[in-house]
Amino acid sequence: MPTSKETLSAQSQEKLAKMENFFDAHMKGKFGVIEEEKNRLKELQDKMAGMNLDPTIKQQLEAKLLKQQEDRRKKYTKEDFEMLSIIGRGAFGEVRVCRLKDEPSRVYAMKIMKKSEMQRKNQIDHIRAERDVLALADNPYVVKLHMSFQDAKNLYLIMEFLQGGDLMTILMKYDILTEEQTRFYIAETAIAINSVHKLNYIHRDLKPDNILLDREGHVKLSDFGLCKAFKDENNPYHHSAYNQEENKAGAAVEGEENKKMGWKSRSRGLAKSVVGTPDYIAPEVFAQTGYGQECDWWSLGVIMYECLVGYPPFYADEPKMTCRKIMNWKQTLTFPSDAKLSPAAKDLITRLIADAPKRLEFEEIQKHPFFRGVDWNRLRETKAAIVPTVTSDWDPQNFDKFDELVDNEPAPENGNVLNFTFRRPHEHQALSMEVFSDPNA
Repeated sequence: MPTSKETLSAQSQEKLAKMENFFDAHMKGKFGVIEEEKNRLKELQDKMAGMNLDPTIKQQLEAKLLKQQEDRRKKYTKEDFEMLSIIGRGAFGEVRVCRLKDEPSRVYAMKIMKKSEMQRKNQIDHIRAERDVLALADNPYVVKLHMSFQDAKNLYLIMEFLQGGDLMTILMKYDILTEEQTRFYIAETAIAINSVHKLNYIHRDLKPDNILLDREGHVKLSDFGLCKAFKDENNPYHHSAYNQEENKAGAAVEGEENKKMGWKSRSRGLAKSVVGTPDYIAPEVFAQTGYGQECDWWSLGVIMYECLVGYPPFYADEPKMTCRKIMNWKQTLTFPSDAKLSPAAKDLITRLIADAPKRLEFEEIQKHPFFRGVDWNRLRETKAAIVPTVTSDWDPQNFDKFDELVDNEPAPENGNVLNFTFRRPHEHQALSMEVFSDPNA
């Protein structure tokens, strides 16, 4: 038998080299994590040394950091969690409130996604993007990802559970928000969008359903399944959601009350269907001419309009008619007189729902008169515009209710979902299941 590399066949030498490279990379990663954890602990100890803290508090902070590091190293499975309420269901699976069996006080939202469905619909790359953004975005305005794992059938994202529901729940309950309430939600959402842009991503699926609320009522952005890494203007990601033949203007003017009632009756279902709602999509996305991060600011303008008027500006009974209205937005964007918007509110909306090159960006939004008096640096420390009713850490009352499904029963194609992205038809890359070859992916 061969005893050295020299006596191995070329094929065997290649396999051996791959194994050695894998082992080296694996050990480098392991030692890198250990070194990083040591550095974090030392950094914490150095900071506490200069703060004259009580020794008991120091021990508690060190224990908390060590526990977090232990969680990152531990291999979790679904069996480690107690399943509670279902708070979302969609084409790829469901979202449940859950808690660790060994530590019931640790409550999470578990997003369960079927590998077979994601592969069949070519959504693997989008799920990876969502996980990457959630892992990168370490700030209070983006939903926190605690861990992720998989088994033979499903992928699992374990995220913080936000008991406050979402902005769509608020809009359906209150119908129309005051300008003061709208100022709060739009300002916090703008901060969240900017934090995603700083990571060099475009969200691409901003809508009230994806603006979640914590138990105090503050905003956290979710659902990054359509998120796209932004490269450069010469190589944009083209979205071909709808046939360009539909990109023609035309829609009958409807009564304002009919619009409002029609939108409310269909919003939750359509906004979360597999086809999705085009109401918040910027025209350049439909036009397939290339787009960048500015498309998210258009969506923010649409959401602001909906908060103040009661329905999106380009609402129509049929999605394709909405697309036509968006493509012809200079003629179809109107403000109903009974909405009584202030000049500042109307001006901000028209500076967000605008041609892409002229659209306001974050720094300009902050300086706009509509936000006069807003302390952007301490916004999250203020009382939320509407404080949700929450009775416990696992209270699901601010979400829709769902019945249990029989095992292997497919989820309804138009089911509601929290923290799920329902993809609009667009071009797909041929992706293999190699994404899931690493159990810790």
